[in-house]
Amino acid sequence: MSKKKAIILLTVFIDVLGIGLIIPILPFYVKSFGASPFLVTLLFAIFSLFSFFSAPLLGAWSDRSGRRPALIVSIFSTALGWLIFAAAPNIIWLFIGRIIDGIAAGNFSVAQSYLIDIAKDEKEKTASLGLIGAIFGIGLIIGPALGGILSQISLDFPFWCVGALAVFNGLFALFFLPETNLHKNKEQLLSLNPLRPIIKSLHDKRWRANLAAWFIFGIAIAIEHSILALYLEEIFSFNSFVVSLFLTGIGVILVINQGFALKNIWLKYFSETSLNIWLSLVLATGFWLMSLKYLILFISGLIIMSITQSILRVTITSQTAKQGLAQEQGLILGVLASIISVSMIIGPIVAGWLFTINPHWPFVLSGLLAAITFLILFCSRRRETLAKISEEDLIIAQQRLDFVD
Repeated sequence: MSKKKAIILLTVFIDVLGIGLIIPILPFYVKSFGASPFLVTLLFAIFSLFSFFSAPLLGAWSDRSGRRPALIVSIFSTALGWLIFAAAPNIIWLFIGRIIDGIAAGNFSVAQSYLIDIAKDEKEKTASLGLIGAIFGIGLIIGPALGGILSQISLDFPFWCVGALAVFNGLFALFFLPETNLHKNKEQLLSLNPLRPIIKSLHDKRWRANLAAWFIFGIAIAIEHSILALYLEEIFSFNSFVVSLFLTGIGVILVINQGFALKNIWLKYFSETSLNIWLSLVLATGFWLMSLKYLILFISGLIIMSITQSILRVTITSQTAKQGLAQEQGLILGVLASIISVSMIIGPIVAGWLFTINPHWPFVLSGLLAAITFLILFCSRRRETLAKISEEDLIIAQQRLDFVD
């Protein structure tokens, strides 16, 4: 592994470790301020809302001025946000902390741009993006356990630790992280309107189908994430400890699948296009199995869902990025991050509403959305194939005419 890749992966790991550390503690900490469950979910939504505004801007800035300054600003914004969150005297300051964190929330999309910049070929680009997923899985294994231990000191102590960890991460990036963007687009204008880069991307035929599929896929995953713990408690009467074991299991699958299997199995024997299309259909099957009340079928569906969604996150991202020019990488990855932010706002709201009606319905809907993702990608591929055949026919016809002449 190259020094540049090792440095950026370490930077991502420190960031993810902080996220994993506060996952099991945040609801309890917020409730200690007298907040209702609705306010707890609103804190998650407010972060996603502001990251929706900031991600495309930060991505475009990284194309124009470099990956290094964009990532450093994002990391220090995270540090400030968590330190304010830890020191908050009331609920209002909790929201301010999450807003500051969301204002420059582009760590992952800029890190993805880094890895794409230094990749030697197309397969290495995809495999490198998979490493970020593996790092995320490791963070989900180590972080929650560490957070639980630190919370025994006090509920706010884990957040002070996360803030300090982010400060260290920012200083590490400041002194050791090199610049990798050798194709800076100095003429690119930065827009404060988050919809402009998204609308621009949707108007471009290269990205339209993948962005639509990414949005639908994101809602399906957000629905599952938001009600998984509630579903395990409601249907199978599992307590928080057993739920944490399920989450740890998902983390282990992410590490194995994206750290090893993606490069050595999936990308070795299948094309990214085939993986995107057919795994979307397999993902739908996984969700539908999870909607059933039989534990063995639910666990089977959960394993299928964990494997397929972790691959699709990488392959859809990679294929979309490859469809752009080198100086567009940050922009399109920022757009993808922004679209996921919207999905993370819509998904939990829909899931919560459906769960109150019937706890099985959210997974049924996720399955339908995954099936729609399959249809979008399948039809897009078919159109591309037919267009290519038509173009080849025209070339052959022109060659025949030239021969006759």
